Amino acid sequence: MLHKEGKVTILITLIGLFILNFGISFIGIEWLQNVIIFLSVVFLIIILQFFRNPSVSIDKNENHVISPADGKVVVIEEVDEPEFFNQKRLQVSVFMSPFNVHVNRNPISGIVKYFKYHPGLYLVAWHPKSSTENERTTTVIEGKKATILFRQIAGALAKRIVWYIKEGQSVEQGDEMGFIKFGSRVDIFLPLDAKVKVELNQKVKGGKTILAEILPFDYT
Repeated sequence: MLHKEGKVTILITLIGLFILNFGISFIGIEWLQNVIIFLSVVFLIIILQFFRNPSVSIDKNENHVISPADGKVVVIEEVDEPEFFNQKRLQVSVFMSPFNVHVNRNPISGIVKYFKYHPGLYLVAWHPKSSTENERTTTVIEGKKATILFRQIAGALAKRIVWYIKEGQSVEQGDEMGFIKFGSRVDIFLPLDAKVKVELNQKVKGGKTILAEILPFDYT
């Protein structure tokens, strides 16, 4: 299944590749035509796989924080979170390459207590300052066991962040909350006493992998 966010991009890609291959056919160089056809097919496959949206079975659990995205864990550390909590939090970051599914999902169920879009730069997603200087959204969900903050962060190739939630909305764990186009990152900020269940460089699945187990409710 293809994601709705890819419809326009896929259509433009098909039109562009048709025009390119049609134009090349008039040159009359057979080997060049074959190369362009091959590269066109490869490029189209890359675009199609980027916008794939596989069905995910969600095992909801109020004690778990699930990964909001497919990718690789690139950060697990204690940091100061200055935008909402204004105190130390445990940060877990997931980097999404262009080959990962780019659907973003709610890590917990609850109420969206805070949401803000930040325009910004397009540093590479693994840059330490990308979390605070890149284009990004900040979402805070208050659940039954904890309040979790997470950010969609644009990367060097990601030029559009999409979100489907708003402040005050009730959301369900694992449901789609947004989409980021072409390589990016998601940061999750947990209570300090959360029990992290993943390791650095571990590959995770959005809506499936348990990032952390949360203990009694965090009232801060």
